[in-house]
Amino acid sequence: MAEEEKKEQTQEETPEESQAAAEAEEKAPEAEEQAPEAEAEEKPAEDAAADEAEPSKEVDAPAGDAAEEASGDEGGGSEDASSDDEGLDWKARRRLERSRRSGSAGPQRSPEERAAERAEGRRSAVRGRSAHRRNRRQKRQAGSGTPPAERRSVGRKVRQGRVVSSKPDKTITVRIDIARRHPAYEKIVRRSNTLHVHDSGNEANEGDLVRVVETRPLSKTKRWRLVEILEKAK
Repeated sequence: MAEEEKKEQTQEETPEESQAAAEAEEKAPEAEEQAPEAEAEEKPAEDAAADEAEPSKEVDAPAGDAAEEASGDEGGGSEDASSDDEGLDWKARRRLERSRRSGSAGPQRSPEERAAERAEGRRSAVRGRSAHRRNRRQKRQAGSGTPPAERRSVGRKVRQGRVVSSKPDKTITVRIDIARRHPAYEKIVRRSNTLHVHDSGNEANEGDLVRVVETRPLSKTKRWRLVEILEKAK
């Protein structure tokens, strides 16, 4: 009896289990269909993100290339500018520098207006220079000037000697005795020289010790003048 009841229970349960299995089998294909769709949805999202990342890289790369090209162009321009400036004078170099500056365009002017503007600029420059010179003159202190030169002797030679002749009128002959040591033999060497001296008052006589000074030419042989008599002859 117990075995029969068990069989009945199993028979009764089998239809229910069969229904559940059928439902599970029906749901499984739907899940399988939904899973590929979800994977497909996820894959396009990932592909879109990758596509967005890749263009940014491509955009960044051209930007870097453009920066490098710009820097290269700038370097080349500076080299060209420096090469252009070589061999030019300061005025031409300044003109080139002004032409390279970028500035806003001014209003159109007639030739007369340009000439008037240039003339006004020149006048303002003249006024500035005049003011600068005037200020310099005011700051400068007046000097005392160059002091007058003192009248000094031109270094006329003075000699002392004995009168050996006073016969000519206003003229005496003076002997100058010189005693010096020889530079090589260290021996006293004596020698004498005679001078024609002008004596306007005929004051000196033979044997007097006199002092004479160099003067301008008074005759063919006279280049000396009597200054004073140091010692009278005995």
